[in-house]
Amino acid sequence: MEAVIAVFALLVVLFVVLGAYATVKVVGAAKRSADRHITQARRTVEDHTLRAKAFAQPGAAGELAQLRLKLRTSMRATQDALHAAVAEDESLRESVGLFERLSVRGHELDDELKRLESEPNRAALSERLPELRQRTERITESADALRWAARDRARRFAQDDLDTLSTQIDVEAGALRHWTTTDSETVSPSWPEAPAAGAATAGQTWPETARSGQAQEPARPAITPPGPRPTYPWQKKPRPESTT
Repeated sequence: MEAVIAVFALLVVLFVVLGAYATVKVVGAAKRSADRHITQARRTVEDHTLRAKAFAQPGAAGELAQLRLKLRTSMRATQDALHAAVAEDESLRESVGLFERLSVRGHELDDELKRLESEPNRAALSERLPELRQRTERITESADALRWAARDRARRFAQDDLDTLSTQIDVEAGALRHWTTTDSETVSPSWPEAPAAGAATAGQTWPETARSGQAQEPARPAITPPGPRPTYPWQKKPRPESTT
């Protein structure tokens, strides 16, 4: 009885532990999903704000917003393209590593551009704009090069696969249409055709049958049979066989 109680208590504890573990996993997944949605919503709001500043604010402030928007758009597009491509092509792991190193520089530049938006000294900000513009161009050009290289590679693989598939389909279609060639070929007869009446066919191996309506000559023996044999007086008559 004590063993049964111990087993039952162990099962209860096990169910409680499993329930707690499942609850933690569900809560963690929900939290990650919520964080992802919050991050995406914050990013969308910030992008719309940058677009509004780029069009509404003149001078250095508007150009800073344009640089940030250009940088973020290029880096985000490259990140999505590489992460989607590496799932199908493991050789892009090195490209992803290079992009992560580039992302560090991109985040540094984005943070710097964000701080400079509140810079009150517009003259000093205008002096730094050429250098900031150059850094933005270098980072976005590198990101664009990685993104387009990954897309060109994927398109090349897809084209090669399509060419191979088209060749296989052409071969299979030709094999399926082989019946048209077979049916159009004439099959030669196994036996020679019957010769026309009154004509002799060269190479004929079977004798002709007698034609109906023509008289057949009687068969003649090859050798004339001999007449009755002569008998002589000194020959004895054959004795009949005894029946006893």
